[in-house]
Amino acid sequence: MHPAPFDVIRTLTITFGSFLLAMLLAPLLLKLLRKFKMGKTIRTSESAPIAAALHAAKSGTPVGGGILVWGTVTFIILVLSAGCGLWDTEFCSWNFLSRSQTLLPLGAMIAAALVGLLDDYLNVRKIGPAGGGLRMRHRLLSYSSIALVAAWWFYSKLDWDILHVPFVGDFALGWLYIPAFAIVIIATSNSVNETDGLDGLAGGPLMAAFAAYAAIAYSQGKHDLAIFCSAISGALMAFLWFNVTPATFFMGDTGAMSLGTLLGIVAMLTNQPLLLLIIGLPFVIESLSVIIQVTSKKLRKKKVFRSAPIHHHLEAIGWKESQIVFRTWLISMFCAGIGVVLAMADKL
Repeated sequence: MHPAPFDVIRTLTITFGSFLLAMLLAPLLLKLLRKFKMGKTIRTSESAPIAAALHAAKSGTPVGGGILVWGTVTFIILVLSAGCGLWDTEFCSWNFLSRSQTLLPLGAMIAAALVGLLDDYLNVRKIGPAGGGLRMRHRLLSYSSIALVAAWWFYSKLDWDILHVPFVGDFALGWLYIPAFAIVIIATSNSVNETDGLDGLAGGPLMAAFAAYAAIAYSQGKHDLAIFCSAISGALMAFLWFNVTPATFFMGDTGAMSLGTLLGIVAMLTNQPLLLLIIGLPFVIESLSVIIQVTSKKLRKKKVFRSAPIHHHLEAIGWKESQIVFRTWLISMFCAGIGVVLAMADKL
């Protein structure tokens, strides 16, 4: 079989397999989350009383549903890799674990997922400051460490210090590539985490963004990375089946932080991190709304929004949750498409 058609076939097959396996595993995960009493507590918050009041009915919904996404894809990639070692080379053609494309993103995703899972557990058990969870500085230190290790891997192991500016060219940053890389990862993971505040709000834009980067990676000949991104999109599709209003379970930090970290790394691996500002526009808007709100309260002692992130403001002024989510999905799909078009035009 010609390599190009086969790459398309294995991409579609693994994506569908990821979706199907996640659909089958979702009831089991839900049972486990309930068994371990991972129900989310909606606390009355002095800093966000509007959001707390609007979401009081969500109390008790299991948190940690992001395990379904990263767990499913991790299982698939490890099974196919192990199968390659046990059986013949024909089976190896399905393996998409490679040192140059998917080993680093897989490792960083799992590391961030485990930190997020610990944070979710402590939050639910009300262990820690301010009602439970890791301290902000500990959380920031954890994800900064993951980002810096990933940046060091790029710079020293992959010998990569080039940053591409679309329609302008490539720039060698030298050792400055390490902090630049870390900033992209930290900013992306935190932005995704800020967005994860309504049923399906983070999952839809994530699915669109990973699909966009799958297309970009494929156009660059990075087929293993394209399959990885497509498999994530497939698992996210299954996750959203159970996460749309009213959510059966929430993504939690284990999903938001791991997938945000992964998205940032994928953007760097394709050398199109600046396009992430367009492809992930909803995440950018959510994060900017928090920055604007915090800055205004510190400098002006006034709020710009009734509540931040902006999806809580929209709820406060009368938008229904489903309206906010579906309109965000539409914007995400449009922005993802624009991002892919720009990436293709940039190659001309």
